[in-house]
Amino acid sequence: MSGPVPAVTKPVPAQNKAQLDVFRAEADAIVAKYEEKRAAMLPVLRLVQEKLGFVSPEAEEWVGSLLGIAPSHVHEVVTFYTLYNQQPVGKHHIQVCQNIACALTGCESMIAAISKKLGIKPGETTPDGRFTLSTVECLCACEVGPVMQVNDKYVGPITLETVEQLAKAPELLPEMDTPFREAVHLVEPVLSRRFTMRDSEIIETYVRDDGYQAARKATTEMTPQQVIDEVTKSNLRGLGGAGFPTGKKWSFIPKDSAKPKYVVVNADEGEPGTLKDRYVISKDPHRLIEGMMIAAYAIGAHKAYIYIRGEYARPAQILQQAVQDAYKYGFLGKSAFNSGFALDIVVHRGAGAYICGEESALLESLEGKKGFPRLRPPFPAISGLFASPTLINNVETLACVPTIIARGGEWFAKLGSDKAGGTRLYSISGHVVKPGLYEASQSIKLRELIEAAGGPREGRKIKAVVPGGISAKILKADELDVVMDFDSLRNAGTMAGSAGVIVMDDTTCMVQALWYASKFFAHESCGQCSPCREGTGWIFKIVDRIIKGQGKQQDLDVLLGIATNMEGRTICVFADAAAWPVQSYITKFRDEFEYHIRTKRCDLLQRMKNLNNRMSTLKPQTEPTNA
Repeated sequence: MSGPVPAVTKPVPAQNKAQLDVFRAEADAIVAKYEEKRAAMLPVLRLVQEKLGFVSPEAEEWVGSLLGIAPSHVHEVVTFYTLYNQQPVGKHHIQVCQNIACALTGCESMIAAISKKLGIKPGETTPDGRFTLSTVECLCACEVGPVMQVNDKYVGPITLETVEQLAKAPELLPEMDTPFREAVHLVEPVLSRRFTMRDSEIIETYVRDDGYQAARKATTEMTPQQVIDEVTKSNLRGLGGAGFPTGKKWSFIPKDSAKPKYVVVNADEGEPGTLKDRYVISKDPHRLIEGMMIAAYAIGAHKAYIYIRGEYARPAQILQQAVQDAYKYGFLGKSAFNSGFALDIVVHRGAGAYICGEESALLESLEGKKGFPRLRPPFPAISGLFASPTLINNVETLACVPTIIARGGEWFAKLGSDKAGGTRLYSISGHVVKPGLYEASQSIKLRELIEAAGGPREGRKIKAVVPGGISAKILKADELDVVMDFDSLRNAGTMAGSAGVIVMDDTTCMVQALWYASKFFAHESCGQCSPCREGTGWIFKIVDRIIKGQGKQQDLDVLLGIATNMEGRTICVFADAAAWPVQSYITKFRDEFEYHIRTKRCDLLQRMKNLNNRMSTLKPQTEPTNA
């Protein structure tokens, strides 16, 4: 047969109660892990989809009956999150990242190549049911862009050779390699010290390398207040993006509470340009668990949850195994080190919603609801998970804690800058020679980080840099001599955020870059607040119109006006984050936007496409640079 076969739409088959009751015992075991039945909503829905391929209306009724809630509430959850299929998908579900970092490395040409090879467009399934093709927002594997997820497997960088193998034998596609790049200007790395060890993720490796000794010290030699004091001395600040002093945050948890206290780990990494938490979880999961133990001891908690991004299938498996092994070794469960302190941990996978990285939205999701941010006060420290005192910290933040207890807060503080102690993991992607993860002191300058990543590609010059994930305002090439800590970047008019550095060289069209950013925010807005819901939608429509050659000069001021009216007018800061790229891209590159509107064309887009097409034929470098 010559040429691709057009896709066809088939009726959705029903799922009956007998099919669902087959795995009722598995569902009951999941429910038993949670204090409230409804909190098991996401994992039970995932179980249904894993067993039957999709979630039908009949399945929604079954889940509602199991959890004691109305099917309508189950349905609103199914439709809120992106990872639940409401109809069958192909045996091999191909999801290609279409966000900024992958766009800079040629995702559009790879999407076109896959579409042509399989004979389907994004959103379609082949007639034989073998493949479904989708485009998705950031998979947070920016160091190997362009990247795709085939079922649960991350594959990248995608090349034309990859596309051929995908069509012939998708099950044989190799999972992407994730080499750690290097610790920059550090005599002794902290967070990455085990990343290059053989079998770094297994408990035997961790224990041999003094693993869990910091938890032993904390629980047998220190009082909870002494632990908090040591973390306060370290000047550790929240590394998820907010930069709030960690010790102070821990101190907000009430000492005496009639309600149970909880530790919740925010592992819902979703900020485009960011990949650090995936490395910690995959390469050193016991460091995270030990940090959780110390934090739980400090605040008096005996139950903890790790809310991990739903797309992170392999990291979640590694983490679950690490938790199980920690139970076997006696670190979790019953009294650890005969100290009288005990902790239970539940690994809870999300279901595809960037907004759940916001801590109160994460709590709502963990309780089995839509990820809508909460009005505050009350704050989670007083009324968080299940209306109880809750400490929420990011993966990287808690991963620093064992070293702080082992080496001392003052030692850790000296590794960083005056107001931000310690080192940090920096994700570097886009137009650099060696994209990847780097560890460095927070006193390092942005230019030094980019130089460590090999600088821009040969013959190219840096045009703009996102210093802290896609939400951060961009910096131009003459603004790179800024220290990469929270206060210095804020003083420079941007933010440290998640430390996701995205480098754009002089082939980048800034209008196209803003198109990807505005598409992301329009897609990920939860829709709860009108300024955000309407504002992100209108911003994307206007930028899309400019890209298509239909823009008007007044559009730029309209965009800036919309962005200004979104800031500070919503329950969470998502609207502010959506506004900042609009403000910085247009303000710093207004001439380029005006040229687009005036001439109805872009001289850079074709140049970027040609360069990325040439790159797609090259085989990627897979060896770690520090091997």
